[in-house]
Formats: sequence, C-alpha cells, structure tokens
Amino acid sequence: MAVVATLLCLVAYFVGYKFYSGYLAAHVFSLDDARIVPSHGFADGIDFVPTNRYVLFGHHYASITGLSPMLGPAIAVIWGWVPGLLWVTLGALLIGCVHDFSALVLSVRARGLSVGAIAEGIIGARAKTMFHLIIFFGIGLAMGVFVSVIADLFQPAAFPKSIFPSAALMVMAVIVGAGVQSGRLAVMPAATAAFFATLGCVYFAASSDALTVNWANRDGWCLLLLVYAFLASVLPVWLLLQPRDFINSLLLYLGVGLMYAGFFVLRPEFASPAFVAAPEGAPPIFPFVFIVIACGAVSGFHGLVSSGTTAKQIANESDARMIGYGGMIGESLLGLMAVLACTAGFADPAKWNAFYSSWGAAGSLAGRIGVFINGGARFTSTLGVPFELAQALIAVVVVSFALTTLDSATRLLRYNIAEMSQTLGFKSENRYLTSALAVAVIGFFAFYRVEGKPVGLALWSLFGTTNQMIAGLTLVLVSLYLYQRGRNYWVAAIPTAIMVVTSAVALVTNLRRFAVGGQWMLFWVGLILLLLAVGVVIEASRAIGRVRREGVRDDLDVFARG
Repeated sequence: MAVVATLLCLVAYFVGYKFYSGYLAAHVFSLDDARIVPSHGFADGIDFVPTNRYVLFGHHYASITGLSPMLGPAIAVIWGWVPGLLWVTLGALLIGCVHDFSALVLSVRARGLSVGAIAEGIIGARAKTMFHLIIFFGIGLAMGVFVSVIADLFQPAAFPKSIFPSAALMVMAVIVGAGVQSGRLAVMPAATAAFFATLGCVYFAASSDALTVNWANRDGWCLLLLVYAFLASVLPVWLLLQPRDFINSLLLYLGVGLMYAGFFVLRPEFASPAFVAAPEGAPPIFPFVFIVIACGAVSGFHGLVSSGTTAKQIANESDARMIGYGGMIGESLLGLMAVLACTAGFADPAKWNAFYSSWGAAGSLAGRIGVFINGGARFTSTLGVPFELAQALIAVVVVSFALTTLDSATRLLRYNIAEMSQTLGFKSENRYLTSALAVAVIGFFAFYRVEGKPVGLALWSLFGTTNQMIAGLTLVLVSLYLYQRGRNYWVAAIPTAIMVVTSAVALVTNLRRFAVGGQWMLFWVGLILLLLAVGVVIEASRAIGRVRREGVRDDLDVFARG
C-alpha cells in the first residue's frame, strides 16, 4: 500500500508541473523574457546578482527547505498517514506551488521588493505596514525554533556526528564562492569537488569518534548559531549563500534520492494507522494538520524567499516556472518522504504506537526530527549503506538545510526591517545594524522559556499559524493583482480562502490554549498577529472596491501608477 500511494503521488507531481504550471506561466502571468528583471536592472554584486537558473534553483530550494518539511510531517503523522500524505501532495500542487511561483513573479515585476512592500502597490500603505509586522514576527518565531532545534540536534545524546561535516561545508562554500567570484574556479567543477569533500567528511565523522564534537552546552550552541546568522546576513550572496546552497542542494538530491531508492527496494508497509481522529492530548485535526505541516505543502516563508532573495537573482522571467513552482515540488517530495519515514520507517506498528501514543509521548521537536532521520536511515541502509553512515548523512542533510534557511531568513528579516525603516523616513540601510536587530529578534524566541523550559511545540504551533497566515495574505495580493488586470484570479482566490480560514481558526484556538496555559507572551503575540491579519483583509476588500470603480488595468507592472 505504501509503494502504491507513493507512486500515485509522484505521478501527480509530474502532471501538476507539466500542465498546471505551464498554464499559469503562459496564460495567467504571461511570462516574458523581454522584460528587464531586477538582477540586471539593479545589479550591485551584493544582493542583485544575475544567476544561472540551475545554481539559483539550488539556492532557492535549499533556502525554502530547512527543517519544516521534515519536522512538520513528523508531528502531523500522529493523525495517521492519509491526512499528511494528501495535504503534502495536493496542497503543494494546488496551493503551495502557486503561492511560491506567483510571489516570485510579482516581486520580479516590482523591482525585487518583498511581499510586504508589494502590498503597498496593490492594496495600500497601511497594508504594507501590517504585512511588515506580520513578517517580522513570523520570521523571528520560525528561526527561533530552528536555532533551538539545531542546538538540540548537536547535543551528545542526539546527532553530534553532524557537526563536523556541517562546519566543513561552510568553509568549503566560502572557498568556492571566493574562487568563482575571482575567476580562478569554475562553478560546476568547484561545487562538485566541495560536494564530494563533504561526503568524505560525513564518512570520516560517522566512522571515527575523533571528529565527533561532544559539547553539551545548548545555550552556547544557540549563541554560535546566532553569530553565524549575523555573518551570513551581511556577507555578499556570492561568498556564502549561493555556493553553500548549491552544494547543499546536491547533498539534498543525494539524500532524498537514496531514501526514495531504499524505500522502493525495501517496500515497507505503513506502520501507522491510516487515520487517527483524536490522538490523546493532540489539538483538533482541523485545522492543525494543515498548520503543523507548513513548508511541506504551503508556506508563507517561501513567498518571502521568492520575493526577498530569489527575485533579486533570477536572470529571466521564464526561469520563475522551474524555480518557483518546481522548487516547491522539490520541497513537497521531501515532505512526502518525511511522511513515509515517520510511518513506514518504523519496523512494526507496535513501535509506532509506542512513540505516537499521545501528543506528549512523542517528545520534543528534536526527538520528532530524530524519527525522520532514523526512518530515512532505515530506508537508505537497505541499499547496503551501513546504518550509522546513513544516519550521519541524513542528519547532516537536516542540519545543513536548517542552517541554510537560518541564514537566508536572517537576511530576509534584515530586508524587512530595512523596508520598515524606510517607511519611518530612514533613507538608507545599514546592513550591520538591521542584521543585528534581526538576530536579536530570533535570539529572543530561541531563548524563550516558560518555567525554565523551552516551549518548542507551542512556538511551532504559533509559527505554523503565522506562516500559513502569511501564505494566505500573500495569495490575497496575488488574487488582487490578477483581478486588477482581468486575469484568471480564481487560481489564487480559492487557495486564499482555504489558507485564510484555516489560519484564522488555528490562531483563535491557539489564543485560547495560550491563555489557559498561562503563556501570556505567546498570547499577546498571537493576538497582535490576528488583528494585523484582519486589518490586511479589510484593506484588501477596500482595494477590490477601488478596482470596481476604476476598472480593469491592462499593465503588468505592480507600480505602474507611480
């Protein structure tokens, strides 16, 4: 049953990309390579850099991936394998891919600005401010969770063998970036050599305790990760982000490929039930199965990556189809593997039931991502790879992509803070100051405690809700953009309704739980987010009224009116 279900999902991905993305590109957004894109029009060698589409695909794919498509399903399978599998596949093809692709196109046509700034051109100035505040909290929450989980994964009792290869990859990325920029190295040979060197580091770390780092200071790891995020945010994209993300993407292709190959060789059955209506202690399946599986199906964070970094580097409009829609399919494939690893990855139903017996029994966020690592390693070991080596490889994939998302997100938060500063009258950005502020926000949530204990699941729930809310509001912008131009806006409007309703219900439910549990900081943050989201929807409804009065616009530039 597991193999048949997976094959059906793979066929759906193929059909969705070939036909639906083709329709969106040609008939809804009318992509045109004759347009001058921001990477050429504003080239500065730091943020605006025309980039080969395969290199940029790797950078984009690595940036949007992170922990979420692995961690979300590892939590959500407590409701069984069917809800997660359906949402990861159909949610991605009909909502997530549309969201990522359309956010990228809008930003390319709006001088590479973020979705927050684009809101001003489509809805109005008040909507821009509200969007910026929602993004501010959303990224801070998400990356606070990421820093916390990575620090837990680095603990001696978790996966300390992933530390050395992850650090080595960063050093090699800087060498590749500097070499390519200076003209001394060619991109593909240099990146390929670094990729194989990384695999060598994984092998030696897995087979020798001499390369294992056993530093148990969790808060110390958090501080180091925050320092890294700051440095990655202020460095030129060609020095660290682009080469590291491209090497990471090769690592991810290998890891995902091995896991899928091992899965089809092993041909396991699902160890979990198909559907569990009310697991002990778990929140209601609606809307939370749609919330906890964030990036694996649809994610507002992806729109921020598309509009914040990728739009500044895309070389031609037509590349948006492969990078935006195709990149989300790639992430959905990882989300699908997470569902399989956390259900069919268990040796038998008794072990699955023991781990997922209740919401609390499943343990911490790091413990749940450990289920994905061990399940993926079980599949990979079927190919003859020693289990410990497979485990180390999958752990490095997880950590590397969490770090990639951390540095990209810090840069995005820097952009967001800079745009808010411009609204307040500051004309130029000091990227060191804005990066420091971004890291401070992330650090606040990374170190947030209730009664001295991390509140990982509560933070993840609030992040998931905020993330899906940003996706819904981004789709509001896309719907209005298409409506203003007489295009088929239903491709975005229907997903908009789904995302806005589910995130609103989840946020209200979270507020009630936070109040009952005495988690007042999370309560007030959630309440602010809810009020801001309502404000954006009200402003969008006013914009619809303006369009009806003024008529359809025939231009394709978000800022054509000035």
